[in-house]
Amino acid sequence: MLRRATWMAAACLLVASLSWAQDSRVEVSATAGWTFGDGVSGPGVVVPGAGTFTGIGPSDGLSWGLRLGIMASKHAEIGFLFNQQPTEIEITGTSTVKLGDESIRNYHGYIGYNLGGAHARVRPYLLVGLGGTQYGTVKASAGGVQRDIIGSTRFSSTAALGVKVFPGPKVGIRLEGRWTPTRVDSDVPGWWCDPYWGCYLTEWYPDQARPSEVKQYSHHFELSGGLILRF
Repeated sequence: MLRRATWMAAACLLVASLSWAQDSRVEVSATAGWTFGDGVSGPGVVVPGAGTFTGIGPSDGLSWGLRLGIMASKHAEIGFLFNQQPTEIEITGTSTVKLGDESIRNYHGYIGYNLGGAHARVRPYLLVGLGGTQYGTVKASAGGVQRDIIGSTRFSSTAALGVKVFPGPKVGIRLEGRWTPTRVDSDVPGWWCDPYWGCYLTEWYPDQARPSEVKQYSHHFELSGGLILRF
């Protein structure tokens, strides 16, 4: 009797594993949305004839992305996402001055957790990821002076909450809110332009032998929706 029960349990496990292996485990997504951009700030810098400026950052705008996810189990997901926001860099203070156009790109590997069963029509999820944020070259123009601010890529993280809705077994819809913070560091005093943000503000403390390191985070928050294809 015990042997028979053992064989029956083994057979059930085998059937379950074969069923899982035949499920669609690869999800490819295309998304579009709106990104709220946040820059960095510091002590006011007076530009004669233009005003006093205390911050620099990207303007809000449309964004789009691509994503590949692999279901490692019924709930766990691993994947990679790419996102791009065509935007403008602007300095803010007593007035707002647009410096030039820029493209901001995200490259993140991620792990996710999906609620509900593998065949559920509605699956809420969360994900966290690590990767890089790339700031494209800006052809800046301010005060009648033009210069190229060379782009660069910096380490960043990302986190998202969302829901997948599957009207059919192979096609679904994704709705998501995603937050991407990127750390800004500098150890040079004054208002400087470099490959990272283009231009940013730092502080000098007289009681120190060297400039203090300023640590800030730029924050991007995207609301998006898109199509999912299962394979």
